[in-house]
Amino acid sequence: MHRMPDNSMPSLKRNPDAACCDMRGFLTFLILFLLSKKSMHGQEIADELEKRKGERPSPGTIYPALKMMHEQGLIHEEKKGKTIVYSLTEQGKQSFKVAKLKFVRTFMDVI
Repeated sequence: MHRMPDNSMPSLKRNPDAACCDMRGFLTFLILFLLSKKSMHGQEIADELEKRKGERPSPGTIYPALKMMHEQGLIHEEKKGKTIVYSLTEQGKQSFKVAKLKFVRTFMDVI
């Protein structure tokens, strides 16, 4: 029987939700959700994700996701001084509506 190394699983002592609630796959959906409420800069997005998830995402997680979403036409970047403010494009709004419906269909029975 193959045994996984001890470091292969998230530490439950450090973060009790880590084993069941890894939200990396939901990052795009969560960013679309947040930006559907209001325009935000990257730090605000990280703050909101920390409130919801209980753990602060690293800049190495947030900014590549924002870059990818911008390249896909889901979000718009507006430079305000040294800060970039992100907002949903029309395509982003439509994508969020579709993603929200898929999310509800997929997880409604679980709730």
